[in-house]
Amino acid sequence: MRRTLILTGASRGIGRALALELAQAGYDLVLNARSEGPLKEVAEEVRTLGARVEAVAGSAGQAPVAEELVKKAEGLGGFYGYIHNAGVLHPGPFLYEIAEGLFLEVLEANLIAGYQLARFAYPLLRKKGEGVAVYVGSGAAESNLPGIGAYAVAKAAEEHLARQLAVEVPEVPCFIYRPGVVETEMQRQAREAQGSAAPVLHRVFRGYKEEGLLLTPQEAAEALLRLLQRPRQYHGKIVSWRDA
Repeated sequence: MRRTLILTGASRGIGRALALELAQAGYDLVLNARSEGPLKEVAEEVRTLGARVEAVAGSAGQAPVAEELVKKAEGLGGFYGYIHNAGVLHPGPFLYEIAEGLFLEVLEANLIAGYQLARFAYPLLRKKGEGVAVYVGSGAAESNLPGIGAYAVAKAAEEHLARQLAVEVPEVPCFIYRPGVVETEMQRQAREAQGSAAPVLHRVFRGYKEEGLLLTPQEAAEALLRLLQRPRQYHGKIVSWRDA
């Protein structure tokens, strides 16, 4: 029987690459992103690869959106879990300077969406006694780089959420995947950041590019596909592309 996964942040970068890799690997997909146009384009690409696909635009941090994602996945059949890849960075200001609305947006995209997905998906996955929940984390969760404080706070909390789920529901493999330093829109935003911490961010993130350290989204996606072949092995752990 074919398996269906929910994938957030699917309209570009790692998410788009994951959608295509998962489709080629035989998964059916329910895709999510906030931007409807790019999301539909990815959904069409996935269909051409022979996968069944649904697309739900909006923030997965909003309960109606997360609930709809799970309903769509159940409707396709073979609901197997989710990969929470969506994220927002808003780089540049020091943490105490960032506008409240932007801070809350970062929390919603990274942390609250992870909670909402678990809220609606876990009762079903627990009944099945199988599946997988993957949270795309970041080394930022353990660092204090000026200018991405909101993101670091959100990622630290998101990774803790994943470990909590792993302890509470051991029958459903749940792990954190850190894809490494990948050439994405977030990287570009950091390289071009404005605000008090901009000089630090420019030095660090432009350095990644100048030194040739950036992975491609496809490389990050391919690594996660290999990890998904044995999710139980990584239950409750933080793994990276190097572990694949």
